[in-house]
Amino acid sequence: MSNSLSSISFNFYRRCSYLLLSGVVAVSVGVASPQKSEAISLLDLLRQGVQIYQLSNISDSEEVQLGKEINQQLVNNEIQLYRDSNVNNYVNQIGQWLAANSTRPNIPYTFQIVKDNSINAFATMGGYVYVTTGLLEAADNEAQLASVIAHEIGHIASRHAIEQMRQTAIARGLASATGLDRSTAVQIGVDLALQRPNSRQDEFEADQRGLRTLGRAGYAQSAMIAFMQKLLNQPTLPTFLSTHPATTDRIAALRRELASQQTNLSGGLNNSIYREKIQPLS
Repeated sequence: MSNSLSSISFNFYRRCSYLLLSGVVAVSVGVASPQKSEAISLLDLLRQGVQIYQLSNISDSEEVQLGKEINQQLVNNEIQLYRDSNVNNYVNQIGQWLAANSTRPNIPYTFQIVKDNSINAFATMGGYVYVTTGLLEAADNEAQLASVIAHEIGHIASRHAIEQMRQTAIARGLASATGLDRSTAVQIGVDLALQRPNSRQDEFEADQRGLRTLGRAGYAQSAMIAFMQKLLNQPTLPTFLSTHPATTDRIAALRRELASQQTNLSGGLNNSIYREKIQPLS
C-alpha cells in the first residue's frame, strides 16, 4: 500500500513539474536571454508572493491588472488629471462608444484627461487612454478628438505596449527565464507611456485600426486627416506627432485607405456643439 501511495505521489509531483516547466518555457520564448540559469526558481518566486508576468503569453486579465497599476503610478507621480466632471463624462462617452466599435471591445476601457497645455495623447496597456487639455482645445470638433482616441485604442487593440515592454526588458537585461516581476513591469510601463517609443509600423497599424473604428462608430473618417494637417501647421510640431513617423506619410496612407473604402460619413463635424461641450476648459 505504501509503495502504491509513493508511486502516486511521485507521478503527481512529476506531472506538476512538467506543467510548471512547460508553462515557463512556453511563455518565456523571446524573453529569456542566453545567460546562466537564475539562482532562484519560478516556484521559489511564487512561494514568496512575487507576481511574474510572462510577456509572450499574457492574458487579458493580467494585462488589465498591469495597466491599472501603471495608471496608478502615472496618476500618483507623473501626471495631473483634469477634474471637471462634465468634460470628463463627455470624453468618456466618446471613448466608450469608440471602444465598443473597435476590434478589441472585450476589455474595460478608462479614458482620462491630463491637465497639460501641450497637444498630446497616449495609451497604456489594458485599456487606459489619456488625452491632454491642450489636445481637446486644439481639436475643431468631436470627430477630430475621436480620431485621436480611436488611434490610441488601435494601439491597445494591437497590444503594442506589451511588445514594447518585452523588447525594453530584453534591451535593459531585465528579462529572465522566469519572466518579468510585477514592479519592474510597472516601471517599464510608466516609462513607455511617457516616452511613447512607438515604431513606424505600430503607428501605421494604429492609424488603420483607428480609421476603421471611426467609421464603425459613425464619425467622419476624414477628420483624422484634417486634424493631422492642422497640427502640421502649428509653429512647433506637437508631441503627439513629433514622436511618430512622418505625418505626411501617415496622411498619404490614410488617404489611400479612405479612397478604397469609398465612404462619406459626416458624424461629429459640428464645431459649435463641440466648443459648447468643452467650454469649461476656457
